[in-house]
Amino acid sequence: MPEITVVKVESVADDGGQPGRMVHIERPKDWAACPDCRVISTTVRQRRTTRPRDLPYGPEPLAVRWHKRQFACAEQRCARKAFTESTAEIPPRARVTGRLCRAVARQAASGRSIAAVGRECGLGWPLVHRHFAVHADALLIEPEPPRVRGIDETRRGRPQWIKNEATGRWARTELFETNFGDLSGTGGLLSQAAGRTSKAVVDWLNTRGHAWKSQVRIVAIDPAACYRTAIRQALPHAVIVVDHFHLVALAGKALTAVRQRITREQRGRRGRATDPEWANRRLLLACAREQAPRSVISHRLHRFLSWCADSGLSELLTLAETIDAWWPETLAFITNARTEETNRLIKDAARVAFDFHNLHNQRRRVRVACTHHTINVPAA
Repeated sequence: MPEITVVKVESVADDGGQPGRMVHIERPKDWAACPDCRVISTTVRQRRTTRPRDLPYGPEPLAVRWHKRQFACAEQRCARKAFTESTAEIPPRARVTGRLCRAVARQAASGRSIAAVGRECGLGWPLVHRHFAVHADALLIEPEPPRVRGIDETRRGRPQWIKNEATGRWARTELFETNFGDLSGTGGLLSQAAGRTSKAVVDWLNTRGHAWKSQVRIVAIDPAACYRTAIRQALPHAVIVVDHFHLVALAGKALTAVRQRITREQRGRRGRATDPEWANRRLLLACAREQAPRSVISHRLHRFLSWCADSGLSELLTLAETIDAWWPETLAFITNARTEETNRLIKDAARVAFDFHNLHNQRRRVRVACTHHTINVPAA
């Protein structure tokens, strides 16, 4: 550490007889400046020994003993009569070195839980979380407006009931969070908003300002009517896109519903692996990457919708209505895979933390988890 000199290293044993090392350090300069008046003093009043916790090094436990000096202030008019020497890495009254604080913050930002990092370094949860919050807030700057944006939702866990002290009424917390992602740059997860409604999306977009919204050209969403309504209201110039994956997923669900219903009606039981309709359940394939001309695509769509209408099956009629309603957005053809990846990272962060109780901590932790791979983290 800067301004610190190792005096000696001793081999010691803890209470359980396990070997360890004790490092004795001191500040080599025999003078120090008063933190109030900045007058240099060389008069030592007394010596003290502190035990700051530092980064582990090597296979054996490491203990640090800092032999500090207390100086008498040389300025008679200074209100501070004495002060103890300190450094930037070990400030006054600090029990943890600065490099250990930065290390635990980076460990928590890498995806590990706060509790696990604290147990490994012998620190409490509040201390680790405080330094992680400082580290994360420095990284999560306001992103540039993306040209292509993804919007999706994730569930926030179990609902909680909170009592309003003013009205005395109980209100349930939102079960869903709307996620705003950057699909054209390296912004990752831009932000989150409570709820899965048009108002939540419109309010978040309006807070960015007109200049910010004007930069957005394409918005990729799921087949959610509330999101489509919000985008048309807040971003009327943007092109709305629905990933073709969702149409394939809807077709797969419709096929599964028909297969299960027919199996129950004809066999009087659930499907088994030996049933042909069960063994061939994954034969539905997508031909989205063929890059066929628009005329061919329109012909196939018409043939598909006619086939669904002539089938007389309620599942296929529902599928045809959904595809027809969202076909203009699907025809734009842009993948929303990065938004789905963000959803997976959000869920992983919640699992590592065994779910969140504080909404502000959750959003900070989730944003770091979804953007840390695009951020150049400075060295300690």
